Amino acid sequence: MKTDPCRPVFWRDDRMPHVELRKVEDGRQVCYAPHSHTQWSLGAITDGFSTFLYRKDTYRIDAGTLVLMNPNWVHACNPIDNRPWAYFMMYVDTDWLTALRYDAGLLDAPQWQDMATAVLRDPLWYDGYVRLAACLLDSQRALLDKQTMLVEYLTALMQALAERPDEPVAQAPEVLQDLAAYLKARAADEVSLDELCARSGYSSGHLVRAFKQHFGLPPHAYQINCRVQLGQQALKRGRPIAEAALDAGFTDQAHFQRTFKRLMAATPNQYRQPLLEQQVQAGRRQQ
Repeated sequence: MKTDPCRPVFWRDDRMPHVELRKVEDGRQVCYAPHSHTQWSLGAITDGFSTFLYRKDTYRIDAGTLVLMNPNWVHACNPIDNRPWAYFMMYVDTDWLTALRYDAGLLDAPQWQDMATAVLRDPLWYDGYVRLAACLLDSQRALLDKQTMLVEYLTALMQALAERPDEPVAQAPEVLQDLAAYLKARAADEVSLDELCARSGYSSGHLVRAFKQHFGLPPHAYQINCRVQLGQQALKRGRPIAEAALDAGFTDQAHFQRTFKRLMAATPNQYRQPLLEQQVQAGRRQQ
């Protein structure tokens, strides 16, 4: 099946709900606004080079580089001077990966711990990642093969990362963590700055500055990001785009589509139609 190189390809399999994969062959038109995911994310630059904004740091990354993103950490990867670049991006469920790390003896308790490493330039891990991505995308590979390869690769990578020198990972004050959780729980609702100030005891100016310092986005942008995450979950469940938009708190479908594309660099329709579904449709057309 031929695909448009500028069109992102999403792979998902209901039998492996803890992982999804995105493939982009020509990323010149793929531009992200700063955003975050609820999952742990692992990307591989397969061609060209781009910028990688991760919290307060900016990296120039090129082919052969892996980028690692903790859940809820703001980031963005974008092309440089409209030059070609290509990549894979894998999203791994945080609870599933936490259990994997805990079972491997890498965590003292079954609770997520952020990792300090943001960039890896090691051919061993890059080559293994590319083979894993190819396996997941191959409709002829058996489910057990895919599951085994995923577990083996991530277990080995987690062990290697645990052996790297420890770097302190700054945590937001508890009051700000509570506000972030509140915005996430109320993502589809209208929340005022006065309400957040009353909950935190902060003045409006201090709250906005402190929240952005620790989470990379001001409160309203953080809530919008949470709304897009709600919309993603609805689309993965097969909900119509209009219903997903309204349930996530957007005023209408057009607003949802604009915001989704700005943060996800893909349209809701592209996201809701994963590779397996595209392959099935292509097979039907060939019959």
